[in-house]
Amino acid sequence: MNVHQFHCHNAKELYHLIEKHHIAQYDHLFVQIAANNADEGDVREIVELLERHLPHAQLLGMITHREHFGDDGRFFICFTSFEKTSVHSVLLSYEEFAHPSELVTYISDTLITEETNLLLLFTDQARHLQPLVRQLPLVNEKMVIIGGCVPEGGLLFSQEGVVVGGVVAVSFNGISLRIQSLHPFLWETVGTAFQITKCRENILYELDGKKAAILLQRYLGKEFIERLPFSGTEFPLIVERNGHKECLPIIKVNEDGSIELNGSVEQGEKVKFSYVHVPSLYWNMHDTFHQLIKKWPESIFFYHGTALQGYARPMLQQVTAALEQVAPTLAPFVFDELVIKDQYFPIRFAAFSMIALSEGSPNRNHDNVSASLTVPREFQGIMTLAHLMSTSSRDMEQLHVHAQISEQRYKSLFEHNTDIVYSTDLHGNLTSVNPAFEQVLGYKKEEILYTNSLKYIDPNDIPRVSRYFYRALRGKVQTYNLEIPTKSGEKLLFQIKNVPIVVEGKKVGIYGIGRNITEQKKAEEKIAYLAYYDPDTHLPNRTKWMEIIDEQLEKAERKHRKLAVMLIDLDRFKLINDSVGHFAGDEILKQVVQRIHHVLPIGAWLGRFHGDKFCLLLTGRTDAEAVFEVATRITKEVAKPILYENKEFFITASIGICFYPDDGVDKHSLLKNADIAVNMAKKSGGNRIQFYAAKMNEEMLYRLEMEGYLRKALEKQELFLCYQPIIDIHTGAIIGNEALIRWRHPQLGLVRPGEFIPLAEETGLIHDIGRWVLMTACKQTKEWQQLGNEHLSVFVNVSAMQFQHEQFIDDVKEALRQSQLSPHCLHLELTENSMLRHLSNSIQVMNELKQLGVGIAVDDFGSGYASFSYLKRLPATTLKIDRSFIEQLHTNQSDTAIVKAIITMGHGLGLKTIAEGVETVEQLELLKMLHCRYAQGYVLYPPLAAEELVGYMAARKK
Repeated sequence: MNVHQFHCHNAKELYHLIEKHHIAQYDHLFVQIAANNADEGDVREIVELLERHLPHAQLLGMITHREHFGDDGRFFICFTSFEKTSVHSVLLSYEEFAHPSELVTYISDTLITEETNLLLLFTDQARHLQPLVRQLPLVNEKMVIIGGCVPEGGLLFSQEGVVVGGVVAVSFNGISLRIQSLHPFLWETVGTAFQITKCRENILYELDGKKAAILLQRYLGKEFIERLPFSGTEFPLIVERNGHKECLPIIKVNEDGSIELNGSVEQGEKVKFSYVHVPSLYWNMHDTFHQLIKKWPESIFFYHGTALQGYARPMLQQVTAALEQVAPTLAPFVFDELVIKDQYFPIRFAAFSMIALSEGSPNRNHDNVSASLTVPREFQGIMTLAHLMSTSSRDMEQLHVHAQISEQRYKSLFEHNTDIVYSTDLHGNLTSVNPAFEQVLGYKKEEILYTNSLKYIDPNDIPRVSRYFYRALRGKVQTYNLEIPTKSGEKLLFQIKNVPIVVEGKKVGIYGIGRNITEQKKAEEKIAYLAYYDPDTHLPNRTKWMEIIDEQLEKAERKHRKLAVMLIDLDRFKLINDSVGHFAGDEILKQVVQRIHHVLPIGAWLGRFHGDKFCLLLTGRTDAEAVFEVATRITKEVAKPILYENKEFFITASIGICFYPDDGVDKHSLLKNADIAVNMAKKSGGNRIQFYAAKMNEEMLYRLEMEGYLRKALEKQELFLCYQPIIDIHTGAIIGNEALIRWRHPQLGLVRPGEFIPLAEETGLIHDIGRWVLMTACKQTKEWQQLGNEHLSVFVNVSAMQFQHEQFIDDVKEALRQSQLSPHCLHLELTENSMLRHLSNSIQVMNELKQLGVGIAVDDFGSGYASFSYLKRLPATTLKIDRSFIEQLHTNQSDTAIVKAIITMGHGLGLKTIAEGVETVEQLELLKMLHCRYAQGYVLYPPLAAEELVGYMAARKK
């Protein structure tokens, strides 16, 4: 890369310079011409000369009428030749294009390639500059676009001629071209921000509600206005948008007090005055200067705005002089507006743009070059002044921010507070009230300001409030509750806080803050009520009732009186909730409570513990006869039909009774014993009155002990299965086995199923136990099948609770999956009663089992009710005749007839029929005569452990 810079007065001088320096030898040539106070004729001669002698050169020129530094003639010309970089340019008029976007497209298509690193775009119309630069594309991450608007009266020209109302664009293309660029934003904001309160596009009418021109003159003076538009770039307005500062140079002041800007604004935006911060110019160039020394570019283009033509000009001269020591520097072009676009910003203003160019190794030796950048002595005072202004401005900004925060806090506290806020003078006269005060109490500010605050409270509260007032004036914050009537007469409860108002160390009044706690107080009362009373029946809840019994027990002990405790449990009330819903259930429950209340004697305390269980404490007549009479009246009253939504409901109650001190001396033992008694009543069928007896406690303790043992029986492997074979009585073959659970406890010994199965159902343990039985029986049967009994089946008893559980089907599937037992080899035994409970659900479950291939056996058939009417609806596969019919089969003709009918019906419905409990040979022979196919019982095989039964099956097989 080679650079030649000349000053000349005319085309003749330029010709001799071109010849002398052999400029025509270069192929890729870029020529920049700054014409100062030259007429268009002289410029055309220069352009024609270059076209004749340098036809391949790309030309960019500007005619200005400003004095520029360092000139020796009317023309300053810089020739830059490139070795590997191509330069292309266009001169375009806006009139040639219908829309600016078409012009952008033309420039993009003509000048920009994937190798474009730099694009210069200069125009003589400011309004087009930013839109053009913003729309031009960046084709790679290194590309930089520099846009400039020539000063007023200036002209642009290229090898194509002079343009008025147009652009000249130049592109530099080549992968060898390396660019270092600097485009700093040198404007520093000063003072506070002003909000735009009236504007239209680029016309600014009002700032903070005042005419913009008045503020301009107040802050920048008349001289600033007189120097416009030149001074407008030195001291522009700054607006912050999307986190970036944008420069808005002031162009002119209009007669109507508005100001015209080089850029549009919107109402509500905030602007600040700014100035060119000379220290920033120095430090930006200082850092860049040292970077350039390390890399030594071959040429530097330096374009700057008119903002640096004022008081910053001496520093600018120092900068360009220093740059000239590094590489040939072109710096004659001055623009009214300079904008940059690169990968970091879509578009931004710049005070100057420095472009350092190189294509390869430096072509000159820099070993003896001494380059430095210093601050001129006469400029050091300006540097100090700029530093002072920056620091002062930051301090002012902080003060302004703090003031704004304080003002916003006060505004939030006073105007936007939902609590009532007011202030008074030293005599208690209201001096201010917030909007909440007016809204809540109903008074208008105009009505109450400067009237005495005591006028608006109850006369009885005046002495108390006055004391708080004077204590607050002495510096002590006062907090108290006060009822204040609204203008309409409604009384509201407030929590008032009084604090003194202190100005310059003197107390001048008080602030009052009042929080309306009326609803809060009501809520607290409601919460307190709900903590001790049932919301549906309004009876004391368990917590409150326990407090009552504590008090009554203390009195009874002191006065040696007897008390009676009753637990009232409504029988099967859950069925009502399930059938009509909990809301209807609660309404029915309220009627029940009202009925109980009607028959209670004096000294009775009724409470609701939970759900359908109530507790009654009798403190009056407590002999057994009187207490039984009260309990009887309650059961009779509860048993009367209840009408709800034109439907009748029938409810019964079970009541357990115990006495103090006979059955317990504290509330816990009394309630426990009453609970034991009521449970005994419910087990006896319900609708009963049961007095507590010590024997009940023994039974309950035994049940609790058994429950504890049973919970650990599975994990301790105390449960095991016995199997009783089912025989084809005609062939003697074992077709299957019924799995029978047994429990051997280390202390209790062998526990009968009749003892622990009901307990398991009651406690919910039946689900885990039933799951274990099902899994164990299936696995054992599969093992026997693998020993040669391929068609062996297993019959497993299922309790009603287990059968109705939502996971039952999944349990069956899991047992079959783990054991690999074929579903048709599994038969589930269900009693009639368990199947008929929730019939529709039972049928659905049985159908699912049938789809799996699992058999359903009706156990104890004939012992239930409505068996024959429902049998045809149930998807059963087997009938097991109840043993009660088999016991007297050979002696009782009625039993014989019933068994015969069951067998005949089973054959007719296609069901297998199995006789249970066959104990004698006579019974077996008679069953053969009645054409019963299958039987089980002690006469055939007793229940045997798995290891015992395997020998029988092997022998039978032989």
